[in-house]
Amino acid sequence: MRRPRTRALHPFALAALAVSLLSGASAAGQIADWPREAPPRPIAAKEVEFPPYEIRTLPNGLQVMTVLHHEQPLVSLRMLVRAGSSFDPRGKAGLASLVSGLLDQGTTTRTAEQIADTIDSIGGGLGSGAGSDVTFTSVLVMKDSFGFGLDLLSDVVRNPAFRQEELDRQREQTFSGLKDAYEDPDYVAGLVFDRLVYGFHPYGLPNTGTPESLQSIVPDDLRAFHGQYFVPNNAILAIVGDVTTEEAFDGVERVFGSWTPREVPDPAATADPPAPTRRVVIVNKPDAVQTEVRVGHVGIPRNHPDYLALDVAVKILGGEGGNRLQRVLRSERGLTYGASAEILALKRSGDIMADTDTRSDATVEVLRTVVDEFSRLQRERVHPRELADAQAYLAGSFPLTIETPAAIAAQVLNVLFYELPLSEIETYRERINDVTPDDIQRVARQYLRPDRLSVVLVGNAEVFAPRLEGIGFDEFEVVELSDLDLTAADFRRGAPTGAAPAEPALQPSLMQPSR
Repeated sequence: MRRPRTRALHPFALAALAVSLLSGASAAGQIADWPREAPPRPIAAKEVEFPPYEIRTLPNGLQVMTVLHHEQPLVSLRMLVRAGSSFDPRGKAGLASLVSGLLDQGTTTRTAEQIADTIDSIGGGLGSGAGSDVTFTSVLVMKDSFGFGLDLLSDVVRNPAFRQEELDRQREQTFSGLKDAYEDPDYVAGLVFDRLVYGFHPYGLPNTGTPESLQSIVPDDLRAFHGQYFVPNNAILAIVGDVTTEEAFDGVERVFGSWTPREVPDPAATADPPAPTRRVVIVNKPDAVQTEVRVGHVGIPRNHPDYLALDVAVKILGGEGGNRLQRVLRSERGLTYGASAEILALKRSGDIMADTDTRSDATVEVLRTVVDEFSRLQRERVHPRELADAQAYLAGSFPLTIETPAAIAAQVLNVLFYELPLSEIETYRERINDVTPDDIQRVARQYLRPDRLSVVLVGNAEVFAPRLEGIGFDEFEVVELSDLDLTAADFRRGAPTGAAPAEPALQPSLMQPSR
C-alpha cells in the first residue's frame, strides 16, 4: 500500500517564513480569504450501506473475511501477505517486486502459459504485485468458477516455481522499464523524493530495485523470501461477491486448511525514518524545458489517530475537493497544468508531498508558492466553507469506492492490514463530516514543518538554481542525471554510499529461510 513514485503528482523567503512561524499565535484567529464566486453547492450525498461481512481465522492463522455482494455474479478473491519491498534484504532491492511478478508465471504443476490459458478460458482475471509493506494476489471469477478460482489462488500463492528462465525474462523486462523510467523526470523526482525523505530506511529505496540489485538476485533468493513470509499466519484473504458465507468459508477451509503456519519475525524492529530535515536536491537535466517539483517531509503511519484529520488537511492543500495549490498555481497564475498534494500513510511511517511541474523559468516562483501554501495552511484557520467543500467531495465520492467486489475487497483488506476497526469503513462519512476547522489547524500545526521541507527539482539547473538564494534556499545540491545514484549519501555515482540503517530483524539474511 504504497503509491508508485511514477506519477505526476504533486513561499516565503526563509527569513519571512521564520517570522511568520514565530508569529503564528497572533495569526491564529485569522480566517483565510475565500473566493466570493463559487460553484453550486453539492447535492446531498447518496445513501449507501456497506454489505454484510464476517471474519474468521483458520486454525493455521489465516485471517479470512467474506463480504456478500449479490448485485453481479462475480467473486473477487484477494490475498495480502504482510511483506513488501521494505522487507528486501540489503543489496537485494527489488526482490519482493520480482517475487510478486513471478507468482503467476509458473507453479510446480502449471507453466505460465497454462495459467494464462486457464484463467482466460473461464473469462476470469489474475494479477499480483507488491507495495512497500505487502505483496498481493487477486483472482476475479464468475460465481460458477468460485471453486476453481480458490484452487488457482492457492496454487500461485503456495507453489510458485521461480524458474530461472522466468526470472531472467522478468528481470530483462524490469531492466528495460528502468532504462526508460530513468529518462523520465517525473519518475526520477519521485524516486529522489522518497530517498530524501526516508533516507536509507527501506521506505526510501525504489520498490523495483536498481539494475545492480536486480542483477544479484537468483532463484534461491526468491524461494527464501517466499518461504519466510508466504505463510498463512502472515496473510489475509478477502472473498467478496456472489457467494454465501458458508460457501466461502467451506471453500477456504478445503483449499487453505492444510497450509502450514510458521513463526514470522516482528517487523516492529525496523528503525524509524529520519526526522524532517531541510534539504534541496536538484537533478540537472540540461535539455529539460520544464521542472518537476516535489516538496514535503515525513508524515504519520496509517493507524495514527490523527490520520483522518491530517488527510483532510492535505486534501485542502492539494487534493480532491480542495486543492489550493491547483487554484493558486494554475487558475490564478497560469504556472502549471496541474498541482496536487497527498499524504501517503504506510505501516510504519508515511510522508506528505506536494507535486507539480512548470516551465523552467517559473521554477523559483512555483517553489516559493508551494512553500507558502504549506505555511499558510498552518498559520491561518481554514474557512468553514472550504472545509465543507472538501468534506462534501470526500463523503459524496465514497460510494464509488465500494461499487464493485474488487473495490470492496480493497477497502476491507486495507482496514484489516492496518489493524483498524471495520467501523472505519461504515462510519467514514460521519467521521469526515465531524472534522472541524480547529482539527485542521491543530494537525497542520502539529505535523506540517514548512521550515524543514525536503525539496526535489528535476530540470535545467542553469535556468533556476542561481535564483534560489533569493527565496531563502541558499544551500542546495546539484546532481547530474547521468550521475544519479540512489544508494549514495550525496546521490552521486561513485561517491561513498550512505550508512544504511541496521538491517530489520525480519530480513531473510538474519532469519532463515526467507521480503
